[in-house]
Amino acid sequence: MNAPSVQHQPASHPFDFISLIGYRGCGKTSVARELAHILHWETVDSDQDVELATGTSIRTIFESAGEAAFRQHERAAIIELLTHRHTILSTGGGAILREDTRADLKARGPVIWLTATPDTIRHRLSLDPASGPQRPALTSQGISGEIEQVLATREPLYRDCATHQLATDHRSPGELAAEIVSFLTLSRD
Repeated sequence: MNAPSVQHQPASHPFDFISLIGYRGCGKTSVARELAHILHWETVDSDQDVELATGTSIRTIFESAGEAAFRQHERAAIIELLTHRHTILSTGGGAILREDTRADLKARGPVIWLTATPDTIRHRLSLDPASGPQRPALTSQGISGEIEQVLATREPLYRDCATHQLATDHRSPGELAAEIVSFLTLSRD
């Protein structure tokens, strides 16, 4: 017997929106693109939406107006993006800091938490040209200390929000997207 295909049309799912959450460098944007390709859906990124709406980088918002101002922009972007259909949302790593955002993501559809070890995150961020100039430092502890401190704070919030958790270490975005589709197909049966 052949394994079921991971190619699905939007109408085959009892939901029409999927959110990807997780720390920066866990692969949300890459997995969202692969998942959108499989499902024939669109992909949106809340960080990119904030940058388009404000005309500036997230780092500049943090530096000029502070994190609270950024979180307000992020909240507004997510509220608007949640109105889309047949969409995969790649959230910013801290989107789950607000209880109302966590509740809205969970209410809208499946929420997939992508994880990676601190070493994997550190390696991926070192290869990402956007990390330095566009992403703000979240602590004064350097990259290794920041990853460990921020993960310790956010992991319970990611866990609270997630429908499903996937480790991304040593896995391609395509493999992860296929696993998400399999999980979602099994969970609707």
